[in-house]
Amino acid sequence: MSLLASRQVVGGSVRASGKAKPIQELTEYQKQEIREAFDLFDTDGNGLIDAREFKVAMRALGFEPKKGEVQKLLSDIDKDKSSMIDYDEFLSLMTVKMGERDKKEEVLKAFKLFDDDNTGKISFKNLRRVAKELGEKMTDEELQEMIDEFDL
Repeated sequence: MSLLASRQVVGGSVRASGKAKPIQELTEYQKQEIREAFDLFDTDGNGLIDAREFKVAMRALGFEPKKGEVQKLLSDIDKDKSSMIDYDEFLSLMTVKMGERDKKEEVLKAFKLFDDDNTGKISFKNLRRVAKELGEKMTDEELQEMIDEFDL
C-alpha cells in the first residue's frame, strides 16, 4: 500500500522526542486508509487499539517499525499512559510518520511494482499488466501514448 500523494505543511505541530514536527495535511485517501487500518484492528469497536495492534496497523499502512520504536512511539503519543491508543492519537502519529517518509524511496518502490522484469525501465508490457491489475480499461493505443509521452 504506497501513498505517493503530495503533502503540504500546514500550521501546528506534534511533539515527538521533544522536537516539534510540522503537521502534514493528508489527502482524503490517506485519511481513509488510516481510518480503515485503525478500525481493522479495533476488533471490539471500543475506539482503542493496544501496542500489538498498533504495530500491525502501522505495517498495514506500509511502515516497518524497528524494534523498540513501537514502545517509543507509544510513550510519545499515549498521554494517559493507558497503553491504549485512540483514533485521534493514531491519526496524529500516522500524519507525522507519513510526512517523514523518504520520497525517493517511495518512488523507487512504486517503480519496482511496474518493473517486475527488473529491466530498469517500464515497458508497454509492464504498463499493460499494471493497468489490468488495477482494473483500468485502457486500449493499447492509450497505453502507448503514455509511454510515448514520458519516454525521454
